[in-house]
Amino acid sequence: SGKRKDILSAGLLLHDVGKIGIPDNILKKPASLDNEEWKIMRTHVEKGVKILEPLADFKEAAEIVFCHHECFDGSGYPRGLKGMEIPIEARIVSAVDAFHAIISTRCYRQGRSTEAALRELQRCAGKQFDPDVVEALGRAVREGLAHDKKAGNNACLQTSG
Repeated sequence: SGKRKDILSAGLLLHDVGKIGIPDNILKKPASLDNEEWKIMRTHVEKGVKILEPLADFKEAAEIVFCHHECFDGSGYPRGLKGMEIPIEARIVSAVDAFHAIISTRCYRQGRSTEAALRELQRCAGKQFDPDVVEALGRAVREGLAHDKKAGNNACLQTSG
């Protein structure tokens, strides 16, 4: 709640702002990126921090931007942080971003179901993602879908597959 929630929200909205500096031929490539393209793509975190740097009110959001590709097991980038060294907000953004990427249709693949996305996050819990964050995200998604179904709303997320 309060300031931490605002920082998390800003980090979630701005986590990929540095992709503004990544060429479209890489961002929209319909095939796998090669090693050189991945090197360029990974620079989006530094580019994002540079964009936010002049904005004093976004210092903590910039740290989320910088850390959202760190992995729970230490195999991420740019600093190779591990576990609780990674700010909790960045761990949350990482899982939410991956969930969104899995369920979203991209130029190179069809989006997958909510359940498939949650299974993939669970499979990567402890490696890429914080297991506690994955558990909380799964609970929140399922509760949201149950609420929508109970209220008679059409859920935006697929629930089969």
